[in-house]
Amino acid sequence: MRLQKLPLFSAHRVKIPAPAVLALLYLMLILPGALLLKLPLSTTHAINWPDAFFTATSAVTVTGLAVVDTGTAFSAFGQAVILVLIQLGGLGLMTFAALILSMLGLPIGMSHTAYLREDLNQTSVPDLLRLVKAILRIVLLCELAGALVLAFVFVPEFGWRSGAWHAVFHAVSAFNNAGFALFSDSLSRWAVNPLVNVTVPALLIVGGIGFSVLADLYAERRWRSLTLHTKLMLTGTAALLLWSMVTFATIEWNNPATLGAFPDASDKLVVSWFQAATTRTAGFNTTDIGALHDSTALMFMLLMVIGAGSTSTAGGIKVTTFIVLLLAVVAFFKRRSTLRAFGRSLGLEEILKVLALAMLSLLAVMTGLFVIMLSHDGEFLDLAFEVTSAFGTVGLSRGATGELDGLGRLVIVVMMLIGRVGPLTLGFFLATRVPPRVRYPAGHIYLG
Repeated sequence: MRLQKLPLFSAHRVKIPAPAVLALLYLMLILPGALLLKLPLSTTHAINWPDAFFTATSAVTVTGLAVVDTGTAFSAFGQAVILVLIQLGGLGLMTFAALILSMLGLPIGMSHTAYLREDLNQTSVPDLLRLVKAILRIVLLCELAGALVLAFVFVPEFGWRSGAWHAVFHAVSAFNNAGFALFSDSLSRWAVNPLVNVTVPALLIVGGIGFSVLADLYAERRWRSLTLHTKLMLTGTAALLLWSMVTFATIEWNNPATLGAFPDASDKLVVSWFQAATTRTAGFNTTDIGALHDSTALMFMLLMVIGAGSTSTAGGIKVTTFIVLLLAVVAFFKRRSTLRAFGRSLGLEEILKVLALAMLSLLAVMTGLFVIMLSHDGEFLDLAFEVTSAFGTVGLSRGATGELDGLGRLVIVVMMLIGRVGPLTLGFFLATRVPPRVRYPAGHIYLG
């Protein structure tokens, strides 16, 4: 059976664009996930349907925001359901479909490659297929290695059975940039543990840097041979990690509720490193996020909006988008008509896509914050932080999510879905690709 002929995916029978189908597939995964989490087998005490739906959405969108404590509210079965939802949502439904078809020796139809291309943000079908083949090896290797290392932390403390489960759960959650933890204080009790502070950030960075970058690094060994995207991602990620670590340490150094609680300078730097690595991508924390200075919270919001890399398990507008925006500013002040980076130039199509993505992201965050403020007259910064965290599918929280009413939680759910599917995907619902039949004379407007 050729799968591309199935009615569900047939381009001739389904008159909706690939991004819409992708969004529907995520919704189709959330609903049975919520049903499974509502079962008595999944919980230690009864939870309501809104909590089950919120948790399933947070897991599928690999966000990590929670309205119930994952470690105590859910049984081992419920935690396993959350873990499967994280894995499926992190790598993408269509990615898993392609992997399964490849292992079964079945062909992947052109309609499927369209959905995969939208999910992984790829434009070349041959590049996409090579990327998909590399995903399984990368995922298994990283998650297995992470679980083995974390086992040295959890097994001595919780025993073989529970410790091994904790190691696997947190390794998968970290690689998929989900931020779900089985402890109410996330990973704060291991704030200065060297294995945790090396393994978890490593999984976050590898999972968030993007599969296309990893495949490029695997194929090429020389810097000059790497693609422009890989070079921008590596330099941008390193710069953001360094900047966020230094800024966090500088602002929070003497805050008694955060870094000030650690007497040694080396411990403060370790905590700063962990938060610098996790803020853009996952909701793990080793310090009290609600006790951060307002300036630090604003910096975190910027990092959460930026996110990590394309073709990764992370959200946000992506590092390359942010870099292209900066390059556009530089080109404007230098009176250049093209953007340049590492001996390459970027075309108008890439620039327009970046501008559209940035604008849609801004509108999404501002709209979500406006709606949530209609029913919550609470602390503005806390609510803005939660909305931004949901949009970036990060999962860091200042404690406001659990206090939201039905409308507030609905806003957070919508923001998580938008952040996972992608703001640019929403633009496909309003845009057409029909070339204009009439061209108008050029006009001029005054700016600034």
